[in-house]
Amino acid sequence: MDVQEKYPQEPEQTSPKQDIRREVIELVKMVVLFLILFWTLKTFVVEGYQVQGPSMLPTLEDRERILVFKLPHELSKLPFLRGWETIKPGDIVVFESNVEANKRYVKRVIAKGAPGRIRNTASAQAKEEGRDLTPPVHVKYDRGTVYVNNRKVEEKYLSPAETRSPDVDEIDLRPGEYYVMGDHRSVSKDSRSFRAITNDQIVGKAVFRFWPLSKFGPV
Repeated sequence: MDVQEKYPQEPEQTSPKQDIRREVIELVKMVVLFLILFWTLKTFVVEGYQVQGPSMLPTLEDRERILVFKLPHELSKLPFLRGWETIKPGDIVVFESNVEANKRYVKRVIAKGAPGRIRNTASAQAKEEGRDLTPPVHVKYDRGTVYVNNRKVEEKYLSPAETRSPDVDEIDLRPGEYYVMGDHRSVSKDSRSFRAITNDQIVGKAVFRFWPLSKFGPV
């Protein structure tokens, strides 16, 4: 009986050029994956934002950096989560300007329209006119004091000087609308000038301040 001696198969040799090419491909894959992950997080989850101007003093100062949490608000836009209330009065939000292109503001939500939409039983005329049958939320700013549906809003975050103002403003909020103001109201450009903002304008809720380090923590 003949016995055939077996020898271990030698590993396939690769040239230095092939090794370099393989490493480059792996590096490109990692960079592309990182960029996709970064874009996804920034677009839908969380984004850093630099405060510009003094309109939110004393709560937020000029050039402070905050984290804006987007995910809950983005999810609330999905059809099966339409009733999820992610933004409430008192929250600080970042939103797209409706009067200046590529401009974002950071303000405090003072009041929001009641949840609701045109009912299926509404008349054809009401649907054509786009009228919402949900009662509006009435907001009145009267010389430094805010009233929502005739109830005074307690605003402990304001400095005493900001509770006195010659300004008077009134507005009715429909579902999906928000009345926003800066905490430093004597210099703030807010809903008193550009009126209510809509749900689609909101980028997200400011939740954390990460710069300066001396103020590191929740907003």
